[in-house]
Amino acid sequence: MQRNSFKAIRAELEMRISKRLWLPGETIPGEEALAVEFGAARATVNRALQELARAGLVERKRKSGTRVALHPVREARYVIPLVRAEIEASGMTYQYRLIGRRECGMPDAVAARLDVAPGTRGLHVTCLHHADGQAYQYEDRWINLDTVPQAGAESFDTISPNEWLVSNAPFSQARFSFRAAPAEGIEADILGLEAGAAVFIGERVTWLSGRSITFVRMVHPPSHTMIMDV
Repeated sequence: MQRNSFKAIRAELEMRISKRLWLPGETIPGEEALAVEFGAARATVNRALQELARAGLVERKRKSGTRVALHPVREARYVIPLVRAEIEASGMTYQYRLIGRRECGMPDAVAARLDVAPGTRGLHVTCLHHADGQAYQYEDRWINLDTVPQAGAESFDTISPNEWLVSNAPFSQARFSFRAAPAEGIEADILGLEAGAAVFIGERVTWLSGRSITFVRMVHPPSHTMIMDV
C-alpha cells in the first residue's frame, strides 16, 4: 500500500491515537500539515480524517480543527459494554476485585487468537466483577503490549481492564462469540460453583488497523441473562 493513500494515512493516524502519541482531547495537525508530511493531496488527507470521524476516533469542527475524541465511539456494529454500567443499570451495587496481573510471553493458544507469534509480550489480567456482593463475571484477559504498550503502566488495582480499555484503546474491528459450557476448574472455584457446572461464556478479540489489541474470556454464572439493545 502506498504511504500517501488515504488508507495508509488513516492507518497511521489510528496508530498514533492508539499508542497515545496524540492524547484524548488534543488537537492534531491540520490537513495542510499532514498533506506535506505524507506527500499526499489535501483531499486524500481529508478523506482519511472523515473516516476517522465517522469511526468516532476524532471530532472535527470548523475553525477549531480536528481533535482526538475524549470518549471514542466506534463505528463497529457492536459497542463494547462496560460491566460496571450493566450492573448499575440493573439497580445493583458494583464491586471489582483484581485477582492476578503479570507480564509474560503469550502461550500458543492465546497467540493464535490474537494473530501474533507465540511468546509475543502480553499482559495477563484476571479479575472478578460483583453485583450486590454476588459473583457476576470472571474476566480472564490478555492485552497485546505491542499494540497497547501503555497498559503495562496500569496496575488495574482500582479499575478493571474492561473499563480501562474502553477509554484508552480504540478498536476498528471485533470478533465475538457466546456459548454455554462447563466451567473450568479455576472458573468454578472463583464463581463459587461446582466443578463442571454450566456457565455462560463470552469471548472477544479486538483489533485496530489489523493489529490485535486484546482477547478476553468472560465467564458468568448459569443464572446470567444477556440483554442487547441495538
